[in-house]
Amino acid sequence: MAEGQIDRKPLGETYGGQAVIEGVMMRGKYNAAIAVRRLDGEIVVKQESLSGLYRGSISKIPFLRGMPLLWDSLGLGMRALFYSAEVAGQEEDPDFTMSGGLGMATGALSMLLGVGLFMVLPSFVAGLIVQEEAFLFNVVEGLIRLALLVGYMVAISRAEEIRRVFAYHGAEHKTINAYEDGAPLTVDGVRPYSRQHPRCGTAFLLTVALISVLVLAPLGRPSFLVRIVTRLALLPVIAGISYEILRFTARNLNNPLIRWMIAPNLLLQNLTTREPEDDMLEVAIQALQSVLAGERAAAVASSPAD
Repeated sequence: MAEGQIDRKPLGETYGGQAVIEGVMMRGKYNAAIAVRRLDGEIVVKQESLSGLYRGSISKIPFLRGMPLLWDSLGLGMRALFYSAEVAGQEEDPDFTMSGGLGMATGALSMLLGVGLFMVLPSFVAGLIVQEEAFLFNVVEGLIRLALLVGYMVAISRAEEIRRVFAYHGAEHKTINAYEDGAPLTVDGVRPYSRQHPRCGTAFLLTVALISVLVLAPLGRPSFLVRIVTRLALLPVIAGISYEILRFTARNLNNPLIRWMIAPNLLLQNLTTREPEDDMLEVAIQALQSVLAGERAAAVASSPAD
């Protein structure tokens, strides 16, 4: 498959992940694996069992499954990021840890900054621009939120450390694309594949920004405090709808209309992924192979005895 193409057979089990500091986290239904490369070149892998949310009854209920799964994935992603930070930090200080108070404070601060930047600030600025027209206000708020999202990605991509994380993000996508296409999980087998993926978290964020306009528009233009409360309260609804749209489009990529619809999502990933080096592909491959081995073992263990 040529670089940049995304054309896969319909999916059975789906796998996802994220880039971390000098590494990649991959997850399935039963387990996740975080692979990180140390300064000495060694790849260390940590496995973690997943909660029943990924395979229980809630995971099969459309629109209700989105927020619980995303919330759990957020916690998993934070733990993976903290683990990669520990691997990097312990090479200089063996006692360095991100667990306990430091990890909780970092996670809480990140969430507060995210809510403030992408929820509170757009509503406040839109209120200064549009005084009366309710529909126009919600459109302007959505456009400001989208502009902040893209601007934030452009700004952080200028840092060398973030560019390396984005390269690992590209390695994650290439590896999943190769696996879903049935290609061998080797560097040569994975390298030709696209660094774009329709189920990417970047695509989810763009979808949330667009869906929020449609969901919030009927509410008109209430006071600033009411706007903040309603936007936070409706976030699970917006996330649930966005999650279902992402699942639907990922399973119908061969439809030309779907390809046209997701083109902005894939284009935005050019900001959040970079072409990975071969040693980065090795890390992503090892993470996915660890997950696949864990999935097979868990599936056997959970099968009813004959």
